[in-house]
Amino acid sequence: MPTGVLVKIYGDIQSGNCYKIRLLCSLLRIEHEWIHIDILAGDTSKPEFLQKNPNGKIPLLELEDGRLLSESNAILNFLAADSELIPTELFQLAKVQQWQFFEQYSHEPFIAVARFIAKYLGMPTERRAEYESLQAGGHKALSVMEKQLEKSPYLAGSLLTTADISLYGYTHVAHEGGFDLRGYPSVSAWIERIRNTPDYIGMA
Repeated sequence: MPTGVLVKIYGDIQSGNCYKIRLLCSLLRIEHEWIHIDILAGDTSKPEFLQKNPNGKIPLLELEDGRLLSESNAILNFLAADSELIPTELFQLAKVQQWQFFEQYSHEPFIAVARFIAKYLGMPTERRAEYESLQAGGHKALSVMEKQLEKSPYLAGSLLTTADISLYGYTHVAHEGGFDLRGYPSVSAWIERIRNTPDYIGMA
């Protein structure tokens, strides 16, 4: 990401997918304008937002020249290009992407959705069964992470990468979705490792 370029980020800081973009911007000191989008108020369904992202989802990145980029991990990797958070060696880059696909397909659909039901919706009775059904999948994802983090300090090896930022977004607040992280000591140590990274910023 070129220095001195101001970007706009549309998001909700309580969303893990949006927070990981804000965290990356803090770690890399990327100038940006944060534009709050209220999901529950229907902001993502408004015509002016749908013109920018027809999929009606956040986060969304807008560059100075008007180009737009959606999907959180694509935004992460774009903003982190040419930084120490993106490996240049092809296999290591593929490992980062492997964990990002894992995050979107095997982690987020369980942990993020359970958290949304509990935190955003206040656990409505009609969604209690769905919430309970998500627990097994979330614990499976955490177990996969635990096994890797027993071997290496970060998910793709010895260095912090965008793979870690991708998975940190929802993992560090997994307890808000009913997932007790005390059973995952290596994941908990990894969370502390990231919190102690220079220029770290928490979820406001």
